[in-house]
Amino acid sequence: MGYSIEAGTEGCYEGTTCLINKFDIRDEKKLSNIEAAITFAKASELEKTPIKGKFDLKHYLAIHRFLFEDIYDWAGELRTVEISKKGTTFANTAELETLCISCFERLKKLNYFKELDFPEFVENIVDLYCVTNKIHPFREGNGRTQRIFISQLIRYNGYDIDFSKIDTDELMIATIHSASGIRDYLTDIFTKHIK
Repeated sequence: MGYSIEAGTEGCYEGTTCLINKFDIRDEKKLSNIEAAITFAKASELEKTPIKGKFDLKHYLAIHRFLFEDIYDWAGELRTVEISKKGTTFANTAELETLCISCFERLKKLNYFKELDFPEFVENIVDLYCVTNKIHPFREGNGRTQRIFISQLIRYNGYDIDFSKIDTDELMIATIHSASGIRDYLTDIFTKHIK
């Protein structure tokens, strides 16, 4: 979790920043632990049987829904509140759908990065990662959804990646830098880990 929101924000239990959930858990740490366990199991299922889709918004939403449907009623839906994290402000809710559609239409226009040489392929994966991160379409679970979607796209192109082998702190720092336009760290990470 860890998004900057105010107590009493829509979708949270009154007087807290704990998201309303299907377990009626009102302790953020406990919810975070349950959420991590459930989404880890669901992500493991997706490793074996990926969600079929056209690498579009519908596909992205379906991945989020699958990961979080047991926890939140709004799983697979675009967020309706403004959020920020670690100094990064994400896309305004009024623009979310338009930005998402534009992002995935660009992906389609570029033929899903098919037949690019490796450096150009990595550059486009980094760009997609940065754009989807800046949009941050969900109230929670953006990174997990993003990593699964990008992993599927990488495999679709005949490569592979194992995000579990990437140092999470290193990825977080690289992601924060990318929000300021510095993508070198992310490029290095993806270059090293895409096989």
